[in-house]
Amino acid sequence: MDLNTWAGARQPERTVLEGRFTRLEPLDAATHGEALFNAVSGPDAERLHRWLADPVPEDLPGFLERTDAMARSPDPMFFAVIDRSTGHVEGRQSLMDIDTAHGRAEIGHILWGPRISRSPVTTEAFFLLTDHAFNLGFRRWQWRCHASNALSRKAAARFGFIFEGIFRNHMVVKGQNRDTAWHSILDREWPHLRTGFLGWLAPSNFDAQGQQRAPLSAFLSASSDT
Repeated sequence: MDLNTWAGARQPERTVLEGRFTRLEPLDAATHGEALFNAVSGPDAERLHRWLADPVPEDLPGFLERTDAMARSPDPMFFAVIDRSTGHVEGRQSLMDIDTAHGRAEIGHILWGPRISRSPVTTEAFFLLTDHAFNLGFRRWQWRCHASNALSRKAAARFGFIFEGIFRNHMVVKGQNRDTAWHSILDREWPHLRTGFLGWLAPSNFDAQGQQRAPLSAFLSASSDT
């Protein structure tokens, strides 16, 4: 990118992003709130919220109130994650830390329910928002998580992020210290990663039972060699 002609990234807008497995819709408490509550509460709620600033959902009215505040927020800008095979809301995520002047943004507040965990729905949910950000002209795409959150750090590596380091004593979350692990993808790195994601998401990579034929890592490695 020629910074001599750099004019900044475009401001994200609330828009629907649609793929083969997943649809991202701007979060709306009235439309998505109750289904989202059902998707992320219950037996898995404690585990799902372990590393989030959100409290574990206890009742629908309180959850809807928090969801409405999220839906009205311009940054973070929240999206409902919908499984296209069922039409059900199964999670949420956000585009956040939006800095158009410097071209920096982040995917965060990820809350993917157990029915879509480790499925093409979540991988495509990540891909859709990431591709959207780079199409808007962002130069840097971030993934931050608690340094002790091994699953989140593993997910960042799977999605092609580069680990940058740890900010010690970075935040206080739920009364506890948080050291934050930082990861990034840059605009010059996205084209080959994008090719890998598209290869993995292609119908030819899934058998009749919907199981992957090859892992995402194989496609990302192959795209980096071309």
